[in-house]
Amino acid sequence: MRPPRSFVSLETFGRARLSQYFFMRDFLYSEIANFHTRRNIPDNPDLAITAGGALCRELLDPLVETFGPIHVRSSFRSADLNHFGANGVRPQKCARNPANFAGHIWDHRDHNGRMGATACIVVPWFADQYDRGRDWRDLAWWVHDHLPYHEMFFFPRLAAFNLTWREEPARAISGYMPHRITLLKPGTDPAEPLRDRAARYVDFPPFRGIAYPSLPESNPT
Repeated sequence: MRPPRSFVSLETFGRARLSQYFFMRDFLYSEIANFHTRRNIPDNPDLAITAGGALCRELLDPLVETFGPIHVRSSFRSADLNHFGANGVRPQKCARNPANFAGHIWDHRDHNGRMGATACIVVPWFADQYDRGRDWRDLAWWVHDHLPYHEMFFFPRLAAFNLTWREEPARAISGYMPHRITLLKPGTDPAEPLRDRAARYVDFPPFRGIAYPSLPESNPT
């Protein structure tokens, strides 16, 4: 697929199906692009679709099937838009482009040649509990013990977190909660044993326990 250069081709790109519950259009919204009237269009649509599909199938779909709908706060950024967010007249706290390749910049591989994609998400089911004082680490450890993520980075508002899928995952957890904290360094084992981690989320819904309607075997006559 060529980079979209018209409204029609952008519409077509947005209709690309990434997984059972997500389409490409779900990830193209950007407040930086909206406010500063800049485009958010990939240089390599095929790579963006492939990386985003893995993110959705491996990480986001299981979340939906466990907790119900999730909220995507920020996700795909073109290299041009991310550069503007990191280096513009008023920087928007974006990491520089090489650090965001195979992260928010889905359509560029990282310096090791790995494909990847990031979405900043909120799990409403958990956010309501977090607002009442629940520990964000309960969700972090649940994701660690159930999903093949590359990296999680948590933020204090709504317990939102950057969730990254990447080839050859590092398995790292950190955030600003409210100050910078590292919960799990790449390549290390959790400080909390599995028994203690599981006790944190014993009241979570069953993994992928939501039964969404299945397709009928054939169309009605």
